[in-house]
Amino acid sequence: MQLTLEDTKNAKSENLAFSRTNPFPAKVLKNINLNGTGSSKETRHIELSLKGSGLSYNPGDALGIVPSNDPELVAALISEMGWDEEAAVTVGKQGETLPLKEALTNYFEITLLTKKILQQAAAFTDNEELQKLIQVENAAQLKEYCYGRDLLDMLREFGPWKASAQDIVSLLRKMTARLYSIASSIAANPDEVHLTIGAVRYTAHGRDRKGVCSVLCAERVQEGDTLPVFVQVNKHFYLTESADQDIIMVGPGTGIAPFRSFIQERAVNKGAGRSWLFFGDQHAASDFLYQSELEQYQKDGVLTKLDTAFSRDSAQKVYVQHKMLEHSKELFEWIEKGAYFYVCGDKEHMAKDVNEALITVIEKEGAMDRDAAEAYLKDMQKQGRYQRDVY
Repeated sequence: MQLTLEDTKNAKSENLAFSRTNPFPAKVLKNINLNGTGSSKETRHIELSLKGSGLSYNPGDALGIVPSNDPELVAALISEMGWDEEAAVTVGKQGETLPLKEALTNYFEITLLTKKILQQAAAFTDNEELQKLIQVENAAQLKEYCYGRDLLDMLREFGPWKASAQDIVSLLRKMTARLYSIASSIAANPDEVHLTIGAVRYTAHGRDRKGVCSVLCAERVQEGDTLPVFVQVNKHFYLTESADQDIIMVGPGTGIAPFRSFIQERAVNKGAGRSWLFFGDQHAASDFLYQSELEQYQKDGVLTKLDTAFSRDSAQKVYVQHKMLEHSKELFEWIEKGAYFYVCGDKEHMAKDVNEALITVIEKEGAMDRDAAEAYLKDMQKQGRYQRDVY
Protein backbone atom coordinates (compact mmCIF):
# COMPACT_ATOMS: atom_id res chain seq x y z
CA MET A 1 0.00 0.00 0.00
CA GLN A 2 1.43 3.39 -1.04
CA LEU A 3 0.72 6.19 1.46
CA THR A 4 0.21 9.71 0.11
CA LEU A 5 1.87 12.66 1.83
CA GLU A 6 -1.56 13.66 3.12
CA ASP A 7 -2.04 10.20 4.67
CA THR A 8 1.34 10.46 6.38
CA LYS A 9 0.49 13.91 7.78
CA ASN A 10 -2.88 12.65 9.03
CA ALA A 11 -1.25 9.63 10.62
CA LYS A 12 1.21 11.89 12.43
CA SER A 13 -1.45 14.34 13.56
CA GLU A 14 -3.54 11.50 14.97
CA ASN A 15 -0.34 10.20 16.59
CA LEU A 16 -0.73 6.74 15.03
CA ALA A 17 2.39 4.78 15.88
CA PHE A 18 3.53 2.28 13.26
CA SER A 19 3.34 -1.25 14.66
CA ARG A 20 2.46 -4.86 13.88
CA THR A 21 -1.19 -3.87 13.44
CA ASN A 22 -0.32 -0.69 11.55
CA PRO A 23 2.87 -1.46 9.55
CA PHE A 24 4.92 1.28 7.92
CA PRO A 25 5.26 1.22 4.11
CA ALA A 26 9.07 1.25 3.89
CA LYS A 27 10.60 2.15 0.54
CA VAL A 28 13.14 -0.34 -0.84
CA LEU A 29 16.42 1.52 -1.44
CA LYS A 30 18.55 -1.47 -2.43
CA ASN A 31 17.92 -5.15 -3.17
CA ILE A 32 20.94 -7.19 -4.25
CA ASN A 33 22.00 -10.85 -4.31
CA LEU A 34 25.00 -11.37 -2.02
CA ASN A 35 25.92 -14.77 -3.47
CA GLY A 36 28.37 -15.07 -6.34
CA THR A 37 28.22 -17.07 -9.58
CA GLY A 38 27.91 -20.80 -9.08
CA SER A 39 26.33 -20.59 -5.63
CA SER A 40 23.40 -22.89 -4.87
CA LYS A 41 21.97 -20.15 -2.64
CA GLU A 42 20.37 -16.74 -3.13
CA THR A 43 20.77 -14.36 -0.21
CA ARG A 44 19.26 -10.90 -0.60
CA HIS A 45 20.68 -7.80 1.03
CA ILE A 46 17.77 -5.37 1.32
CA GLU A 47 17.99 -1.75 2.47
CA LEU A 48 14.75 -0.02 3.49
CA SER A 49 13.99 3.60 4.31
CA LEU A 50 12.38 4.36 7.68
CA LYS A 51 12.17 8.11 6.92
CA GLY A 52 9.06 9.62 8.47
CA SER A 53 8.13 6.44 10.35
CA GLY A 54 9.33 7.38 13.81
CA LEU A 55 10.59 3.78 14.05
CA SER A 56 13.86 2.97 15.76
CA TYR A 57 15.62 -0.24 16.78
CA ASN A 58 18.58 -1.66 18.67
CA PRO A 59 21.15 -4.23 17.51
CA GLY A 60 19.56 -7.65 18.05
CA ASP A 61 16.01 -6.52 17.23
CA ALA A 62 14.00 -7.98 14.35
CA LEU A 63 12.01 -6.43 11.53
CA GLY A 64 8.57 -7.82 10.73
CA ILE A 65 7.40 -7.88 7.12
CA VAL A 66 3.75 -8.49 6.26
CA PRO A 67 4.10 -10.37 2.95
CA SER A 68 1.74 -11.10 0.07
CA ASN A 69 1.31 -14.49 -1.60
CA ASP A 70 2.77 -15.57 -4.92
CA PRO A 71 0.37 -14.41 -7.69
CA GLU A 72 1.00 -17.66 -9.61
CA LEU A 73 -0.12 -19.74 -6.62
CA VAL A 74 -3.22 -17.55 -6.17
CA ALA A 75 -4.07 -17.93 -9.88
CA ALA A 76 -3.61 -21.74 -9.65
CA LEU A 77 -6.04 -21.92 -6.69
CA ILE A 78 -8.70 -19.83 -8.45
CA SER A 79 -8.33 -21.85 -11.65
CA GLU A 80 -8.40 -25.23 -9.81
CA MET A 81 -11.73 -24.37 -8.18
CA GLY A 82 -13.24 -22.40 -11.08
CA TRP A 83 -13.85 -19.43 -8.78
CA ASP A 84 -14.69 -15.86 -9.77
CA GLU A 85 -11.68 -13.78 -8.65
CA GLU A 86 -13.84 -10.65 -8.25
CA ALA A 87 -16.42 -12.34 -5.96
CA ALA A 88 -16.57 -10.66 -2.55
CA VAL A 89 -15.60 -12.80 0.45
CA THR A 90 -15.82 -11.95 4.14
CA VAL A 91 -12.37 -11.71 5.73
CA GLY A 92 -12.52 -10.01 9.12
CA LYS A 93 -14.41 -10.49 12.35
CA GLN A 94 -16.32 -7.27 11.66
CA GLY A 95 -17.68 -8.63 8.40
CA GLU A 96 -15.24 -6.73 6.15
CA THR A 97 -15.14 -8.02 2.58
CA LEU A 98 -12.50 -8.19 -0.13
CA PRO A 99 -12.54 -9.46 -3.72
CA LEU A 100 -11.45 -13.13 -3.63
CA LYS A 101 -8.19 -12.59 -5.52
CA GLU A 102 -7.10 -9.79 -3.20
CA ALA A 103 -8.09 -11.81 -0.11
CA LEU A 104 -6.02 -14.80 -1.27
CA THR A 105 -3.11 -12.52 -2.19
CA ASN A 106 -2.88 -10.22 0.81
CA TYR A 107 -5.08 -11.42 3.63
CA PHE A 108 -4.92 -15.22 4.01
CA GLU A 109 -2.16 -17.73 4.70
CA ILE A 110 -2.39 -20.21 1.79
CA THR A 111 0.94 -22.05 1.97
CA LEU A 112 0.46 -23.71 5.36
CA LEU A 113 -1.86 -26.62 6.06
CA THR A 114 -2.95 -27.50 9.59
CA LYS A 115 -4.77 -30.40 11.18
CA LYS A 116 -7.69 -28.05 11.87
CA ILE A 117 -8.02 -26.96 8.21
CA LEU A 118 -8.17 -30.58 7.02
CA GLN A 119 -10.65 -31.57 9.74
CA GLN A 120 -12.97 -28.69 8.89
CA ALA A 121 -12.56 -29.14 5.11
CA ALA A 122 -13.78 -32.74 5.41
CA ALA A 123 -17.32 -31.38 5.86
CA PHE A 124 -17.25 -30.11 2.25
CA THR A 125 -16.30 -33.35 0.46
CA ASP A 126 -17.25 -37.03 0.39
CA ASN A 127 -13.66 -37.95 -0.48
CA GLU A 128 -12.98 -41.17 1.44
CA GLU A 129 -9.23 -40.64 1.70
CA LEU A 130 -9.72 -37.35 3.56
CA GLN A 131 -12.44 -38.83 5.82
CA LYS A 132 -10.00 -41.61 6.72
CA LEU A 133 -7.03 -39.27 7.20
CA ILE A 134 -8.82 -37.13 9.79
CA GLN A 135 -9.75 -40.09 12.02
CA VAL A 136 -8.22 -40.00 15.49
CA GLU A 137 -6.14 -43.16 14.98
CA ASN A 138 -4.48 -41.57 11.91
CA ALA A 139 -3.16 -38.48 13.76
CA ALA A 140 0.45 -39.29 12.80
CA GLN A 141 -0.40 -39.59 9.07
CA LEU A 142 -2.43 -36.36 9.26
CA LYS A 143 0.52 -34.50 10.75
CA GLU A 144 2.84 -35.94 8.10
CA TYR A 145 0.40 -34.95 5.32
CA CYS A 146 0.37 -31.31 6.47
CA TYR A 147 4.18 -31.06 6.40
CA GLY A 148 5.40 -29.41 3.18
CA ARG A 149 1.93 -29.24 1.60
CA ASP A 150 -0.40 -26.29 1.03
CA LEU A 151 -4.02 -25.40 0.30
CA LEU A 152 -3.67 -26.17 -3.42
CA ASP A 153 -2.49 -29.73 -2.64
CA MET A 154 -5.51 -30.29 -0.41
CA LEU A 155 -7.99 -28.93 -2.96
CA ARG A 156 -6.45 -31.01 -5.77
CA GLU A 157 -6.26 -34.24 -3.82
CA PHE A 158 -9.52 -34.43 -1.89
CA GLY A 159 -12.24 -33.22 -4.30
CA PRO A 160 -14.82 -33.02 -5.67
CA TRP A 161 -15.78 -30.14 -3.36
CA LYS A 162 -19.25 -29.03 -2.34
CA ALA A 163 -17.94 -25.69 -1.13
CA SER A 164 -18.13 -22.04 -2.12
CA ALA A 165 -15.05 -19.81 -2.15
CA GLN A 166 -16.36 -18.35 1.13
CA ASP A 167 -16.53 -21.84 2.72
CA ILE A 168 -12.89 -22.49 1.83
CA VAL A 169 -11.46 -19.10 2.85
CA SER A 170 -13.30 -19.37 6.17
CA LEU A 171 -10.96 -22.29 6.98
CA LEU A 172 -7.84 -20.16 6.54
CA ARG A 173 -5.73 -18.21 9.00
CA LYS A 174 -4.85 -14.54 8.56
CA MET A 175 -1.45 -13.91 6.99
CA THR A 176 1.25 -13.70 9.67
CA ALA A 177 4.21 -11.38 9.53
CA ARG A 178 7.67 -12.89 8.97
CA LEU A 179 10.43 -11.74 11.34
CA TYR A 180 14.03 -11.19 10.25
CA SER A 181 17.07 -10.22 12.33
CA ILE A 182 18.05 -6.65 11.54
CA ALA A 183 21.43 -6.46 9.77
CA SER A 184 22.26 -2.80 10.39
CA SER A 185 22.86 -0.28 13.14
CA ILE A 186 20.65 2.80 13.10
CA ALA A 187 23.57 4.79 14.51
CA ALA A 188 25.58 3.90 11.38
CA ASN A 189 22.58 4.15 9.00
CA PRO A 190 20.14 6.81 10.23
CA ASP A 191 16.58 6.36 8.88
CA GLU A 192 17.46 2.97 7.37
CA VAL A 193 17.10 -0.71 8.21
CA HIS A 194 18.94 -3.53 6.42
CA LEU A 195 18.04 -7.21 6.14
CA THR A 196 19.83 -10.40 5.04
CA ILE A 197 17.24 -12.84 3.66
CA GLY A 198 17.92 -16.30 2.23
CA ALA A 199 15.43 -17.19 -0.53
CA VAL A 200 13.67 -20.46 0.37
CA ARG A 201 12.97 -22.67 -2.64
CA TYR A 202 12.51 -26.45 -2.68
CA THR A 203 10.60 -29.22 -4.40
CA ALA A 204 8.20 -31.39 -2.41
CA HIS A 205 5.32 -33.69 -3.35
CA GLY A 206 5.90 -33.08 -7.06
CA ARG A 207 5.71 -29.29 -6.94
CA ASP A 208 8.15 -26.40 -6.62
CA ARG A 209 7.65 -24.53 -3.36
CA LYS A 210 8.64 -20.98 -2.45
CA GLY A 211 9.01 -19.23 0.90
CA VAL A 212 6.21 -16.65 1.04
CA CYS A 213 8.25 -13.66 2.17
CA SER A 214 11.80 -14.64 1.15
CA VAL A 215 10.83 -15.24 -2.50
CA LEU A 216 8.63 -12.11 -2.54
CA CYS A 217 11.83 -10.22 -1.60
CA ALA A 218 13.99 -12.18 -4.06
CA GLU A 219 11.72 -12.10 -7.10
CA ARG A 220 9.00 -9.48 -6.88
CA VAL A 221 10.22 -6.53 -4.82
CA GLN A 222 12.13 -3.92 -6.83
CA GLU A 223 13.99 -0.84 -5.66
CA GLY A 224 11.41 1.93 -5.24
CA ASP A 225 8.63 -0.47 -4.12
CA THR A 226 7.39 -0.48 -0.53
CA LEU A 227 7.14 -3.28 2.04
CA PRO A 228 4.82 -3.11 5.10
CA VAL A 229 7.16 -3.35 8.12
CA PHE A 230 7.34 -2.97 11.90
CA VAL A 231 10.06 -3.34 14.53
CA GLN A 232 9.98 -6.31 16.91
CA VAL A 233 12.05 -5.74 20.06
CA ASN A 234 14.20 -8.72 21.07
CA LYS A 235 14.69 -8.69 24.85
CA HIS A 236 16.66 -11.94 24.81
CA PHE A 237 19.25 -11.02 22.20
CA TYR A 238 21.02 -7.68 22.46
CA LEU A 239 24.47 -6.17 22.21
CA THR A 240 26.02 -5.54 25.61
CA GLU A 241 25.74 -1.83 26.44
CA SER A 242 29.39 -1.48 27.35
CA ALA A 243 31.55 -0.93 24.27
CA ASP A 244 34.50 -2.07 26.43
CA GLN A 245 33.16 -5.61 26.75
CA ASP A 246 34.56 -8.35 24.47
CA ILE A 247 32.06 -10.11 22.19
CA ILE A 248 32.23 -13.48 20.40
CA MET A 249 29.74 -13.96 17.55
CA VAL A 250 28.89 -17.22 15.79
CA GLY A 251 26.68 -16.65 12.73
CA PRO A 252 26.96 -18.89 9.67
CA GLY A 253 24.84 -18.14 6.58
CA THR A 254 22.09 -15.58 7.18
CA GLY A 255 22.97 -15.87 10.89
CA ILE A 256 25.49 -13.12 10.08
CA ALA A 257 22.64 -10.54 10.05
CA PRO A 258 22.56 -9.35 13.69
CA PHE A 259 26.35 -9.45 13.88
CA ARG A 260 26.65 -7.01 10.98
CA SER A 261 24.49 -4.74 13.15
CA PHE A 262 26.68 -5.40 16.24
CA ILE A 263 29.89 -4.63 14.30
CA GLN A 264 28.44 -1.44 12.74
CA GLU A 265 27.34 -0.28 16.20
CA ARG A 266 30.82 -0.96 17.58
CA ALA A 267 32.38 0.99 14.70
CA VAL A 268 30.32 4.05 15.72
CA ASN A 269 30.60 3.72 19.53
CA LYS A 270 34.34 3.17 19.63
CA GLY A 271 35.30 1.27 22.77
CA ALA A 272 38.08 -0.96 24.05
CA GLY A 273 36.01 -4.17 23.64
CA ARG A 274 37.39 -6.76 21.23
CA SER A 275 35.17 -8.65 18.80
CA TRP A 276 35.55 -12.09 17.24
CA LEU A 277 33.34 -13.42 14.46
CA PHE A 278 32.94 -17.03 13.33
CA PHE A 279 31.25 -17.17 9.92
CA GLY A 280 30.59 -20.18 7.73
CA ASP A 281 28.81 -21.23 4.55
CA GLN A 282 29.35 -23.58 1.59
CA HIS A 283 31.97 -21.97 -0.68
CA ALA A 284 34.37 -19.11 0.04
CA ALA A 285 34.27 -17.93 -3.59
CA SER A 286 30.49 -17.55 -3.82
CA ASP A 287 29.02 -17.62 -0.30
CA PHE A 288 31.23 -15.36 1.82
CA LEU A 289 28.48 -12.86 2.70
CA TYR A 290 29.68 -9.27 3.27
CA GLN A 291 33.29 -10.37 2.72
CA SER A 292 34.83 -7.04 1.72
CA GLU A 293 32.94 -5.21 4.48
CA LEU A 294 34.08 -7.65 7.16
CA GLU A 295 37.68 -7.61 5.94
CA GLN A 296 37.63 -3.80 6.01
CA TYR A 297 36.33 -3.85 9.61
CA GLN A 298 39.21 -6.18 10.45
CA LYS A 299 41.74 -3.81 8.83
CA ASP A 300 40.22 -0.91 10.77
CA GLY A 301 40.51 -2.86 14.01
CA VAL A 302 36.74 -2.86 14.65
CA LEU A 303 36.67 -6.63 14.15
CA THR A 304 39.55 -8.14 16.13
CA LYS A 305 39.33 -11.71 14.78
CA LEU A 306 37.51 -13.29 11.84
CA ASP A 307 37.42 -17.08 11.49
CA THR A 308 35.65 -18.72 8.57
CA ALA A 309 34.53 -22.26 7.76
CA PHE A 310 33.48 -23.16 4.21
CA SER A 311 32.08 -26.67 4.36
CA ARG A 312 32.22 -27.56 0.66
CA ASP A 313 35.74 -26.32 -0.03
CA SER A 314 37.53 -29.32 1.49
CA ALA A 315 37.17 -33.10 1.52
CA GLN A 316 36.33 -32.98 5.23
CA LYS A 317 33.35 -30.73 5.91
CA VAL A 318 34.45 -27.90 8.19
CA TYR A 319 31.84 -25.97 10.17
CA VAL A 320 31.95 -23.06 12.63
CA GLN A 321 32.01 -25.40 15.65
CA HIS A 322 35.22 -27.01 14.31
CA LYS A 323 36.83 -23.56 14.16
CA MET A 324 35.78 -22.93 17.75
CA LEU A 325 37.44 -26.16 18.89
CA GLU A 326 40.55 -25.27 16.88
CA HIS A 327 40.85 -22.02 18.87
CA SER A 328 39.62 -23.43 22.17
CA LYS A 329 42.46 -22.05 24.33
CA GLU A 330 42.00 -18.44 23.17
CA LEU A 331 38.23 -18.76 23.14
CA PHE A 332 38.20 -19.82 26.79
CA GLU A 333 40.58 -16.98 27.70
CA TRP A 334 38.13 -14.46 26.18
CA ILE A 335 35.21 -16.07 28.04
CA GLU A 336 37.11 -16.08 31.34
CA LYS A 337 37.77 -12.37 30.87
CA GLY A 338 34.00 -11.76 30.65
CA ALA A 339 33.32 -11.96 26.91
CA TYR A 340 29.70 -12.18 25.78
CA PHE A 341 29.00 -15.18 23.51
CA TYR A 342 26.31 -14.91 20.79
CA VAL A 343 24.89 -17.49 18.36
CA CYS A 344 22.49 -16.80 15.50
CA GLY A 345 21.08 -19.18 12.88
CA ASP A 346 19.78 -22.68 12.40
CA LYS A 347 18.26 -24.17 15.55
CA GLU A 348 18.07 -27.79 14.34
CA HIS A 349 21.76 -28.50 13.78
CA MET A 350 24.14 -25.58 13.99
CA ALA A 351 23.02 -24.12 17.34
CA LYS A 352 23.12 -27.57 18.99
CA ASP A 353 26.59 -28.28 17.57
CA VAL A 354 27.89 -24.88 18.68
CA ASN A 355 26.46 -25.40 22.18
CA GLU A 356 28.15 -28.82 22.31
CA ALA A 357 31.48 -27.36 21.13
CA LEU A 358 31.25 -24.58 23.71
CA ILE A 359 30.77 -27.09 26.54
CA THR A 360 33.76 -29.08 25.21
CA VAL A 361 35.93 -25.92 25.15
CA ILE A 362 34.95 -25.03 28.74
CA GLU A 363 35.49 -28.63 29.88
CA LYS A 364 38.92 -28.95 28.24
CA GLU A 365 40.40 -25.51 28.86
CA GLY A 366 38.79 -25.02 32.26
CA ALA A 367 39.88 -28.52 33.36
CA MET A 368 36.33 -29.37 34.50
CA ASP A 369 34.09 -32.36 34.13
CA ARG A 370 31.04 -32.23 31.86
CA ASP A 371 28.58 -31.29 34.64
CA ALA A 372 30.76 -28.42 35.83
CA ALA A 373 31.17 -27.16 32.23
CA GLU A 374 27.39 -27.23 31.74
CA ALA A 375 26.89 -25.37 35.03
CA TYR A 376 29.48 -22.77 33.93
CA LEU A 377 27.54 -22.22 30.69
CA LYS A 378 24.23 -21.99 32.58
CA ASP A 379 25.81 -19.34 34.76
CA MET A 380 26.88 -17.38 31.66
CA GLN A 381 23.29 -17.61 30.42
CA LYS A 382 21.94 -16.24 33.73
CA GLN A 383 24.31 -13.29 33.46
CA GLY A 384 23.13 -12.65 29.88
CA ARG A 385 26.59 -13.53 28.58
CA TYR A 386 25.41 -16.46 26.45
CA GLN A 387 22.64 -15.43 24.04
CA ARG A 388 21.04 -17.30 21.15
CA ASP A 389 18.79 -16.14 18.35
CA VAL A 390 17.88 -19.39 16.62
CA TYR A 391 15.16 -20.34 14.18
